[in-house]
Amino acid sequence: MDRHYATAEQYERWFIRDCARCGRRGNFAARWPDGHVCRTCHDRALRTHGRCPSCGLDRVLAGLRAEDQAPICTSCAGFSISYACAECGQEGKLHAGRRCTRCTVTRRVAELLDDGTGRVRPELVPLAELLTSMDNPLSGLAWVSSRHGRSAGAADLLRGLGRGDIELTHGAFHRLRPWRVAAHLRELLMQCDVLPRIDKQVMLFERWLLEHLDTVTEAEQRRLLRQYTTWHTLPWLRRRAERGPISRATRNGLGQQVLRADDFLAWTQEQGVALAALRQADLDRWLVDHRPHQRQLLKPFLTWAARAGHMPRLEIPPYRPGQQAPITQHRRLALLRKLITDETGGLRTRVAAILVLLYAQPLGRILRLTIDDIDTTGPDVLLHLGDPPTPVPEPVAELLLALHDQRTNMRTATNRDARWLFPGRRAGQPLTVGTMAPLIRDLGIPTVPGRLAALRQLVLQAPAPVVAQALGFHHHTTQRHHAAAGGTWNRYSPTRNAP
Repeated sequence: MDRHYATAEQYERWFIRDCARCGRRGNFAARWPDGHVCRTCHDRALRTHGRCPSCGLDRVLAGLRAEDQAPICTSCAGFSISYACAECGQEGKLHAGRRCTRCTVTRRVAELLDDGTGRVRPELVPLAELLTSMDNPLSGLAWVSSRHGRSAGAADLLRGLGRGDIELTHGAFHRLRPWRVAAHLRELLMQCDVLPRIDKQVMLFERWLLEHLDTVTEAEQRRLLRQYTTWHTLPWLRRRAERGPISRATRNGLGQQVLRADDFLAWTQEQGVALAALRQADLDRWLVDHRPHQRQLLKPFLTWAARAGHMPRLEIPPYRPGQQAPITQHRRLALLRKLITDETGGLRTRVAAILVLLYAQPLGRILRLTIDDIDTTGPDVLLHLGDPPTPVPEPVAELLLALHDQRTNMRTATNRDARWLFPGRRAGQPLTVGTMAPLIRDLGIPTVPGRLAALRQLVLQAPAPVVAQALGFHHHTTQRHHAAAGGTWNRYSPTRNAP
């Protein structure tokens, strides 16, 4: 209840109404010719643009025609107030100073990025243009606006950048809070080329590593972990990023390796055994108490420590994980038929699941596809999964082209010009496996068994090296699945001899 009104009855009498459009009871936003309207109906009506059927002008269609309830402009509906912006004249939802959403967010961003001279800091002009030119400015306004009387985290960071309190370097962003907002802002800066581009997973790992090393209290243990990550883990991760995008699973795996190394160093300290004097019997005692997967995660650290002279060379048994069984060909075809004909799952989820079951593609690789990987120059639709591109049969081709024209997450500054086939909500990034995998599971699609079934069927229909080249697999992988499927292409050469 508003504090200016003494009783709940008084507040209810003056501010609570039944919405004339949706019928729900609550706080009304405005009184229009057709009655009181709630905030939801008010904002939805002001987002409706088009040609008015009564006067023929292209305007906001917030009113309703009495005879048929068709949307009409505010003048034809008899509105007593104007919804034209005081700055640009465009009609729409108005904010403070009777400014539209785009003018409001433009003014707000200019205030936050002000370098003290009344102008946007010159280095940040591309960022200001990116934030103010998005198709959905309301999203940007919500990101930089205060909530419940508290300044937004994004606003504080933008203000720090504008004043020069935050350096325009990647290192300056490692310890900023809130870290999710800082990571998103960092990606926006890379998208508009204010910061050099580096892989998102490299950024997240570096930030996590700094925070984790701060929690290690023992000086010698922290020194060894810093040396290990500086001279082994981070160089490997950066080299891997040069070859292509890094997955979240890769980054999480490296984090687990650091944690296992941390646990092992803490264990040696508890046992009173110096790392340089570690014996095979000591290591075997640790191995007995831990699962095979944990042993394998420790192996990179032990290998590095032995090569660097911090400990003697000791042995760790190899880890051989089990493999899931593929689904039957009958079930795979039934699932494909359901994905093609049933529209309940959402187009992007269905297309991703179809590519898993049809071409045996890992979900991470599917989400990295771009619209440039779809080739429509010839009579058939082709998809660039390897070399040569792979034909896409109908009706899958129709669904793929429909997804090309109906991509989501394209109306904010995040991925406005993205070429991703599955754009994500983070700047310059596609959807993550963590987002898409649960959606595919909800459709009843077992991704790993489905991929195995598709790959084994493909290597039975064509030579394994041909499948490997066309779908982007290593020929050893397809040869292994060919052998597991009981194929007979055992004498096919992976390369063709010149005539």
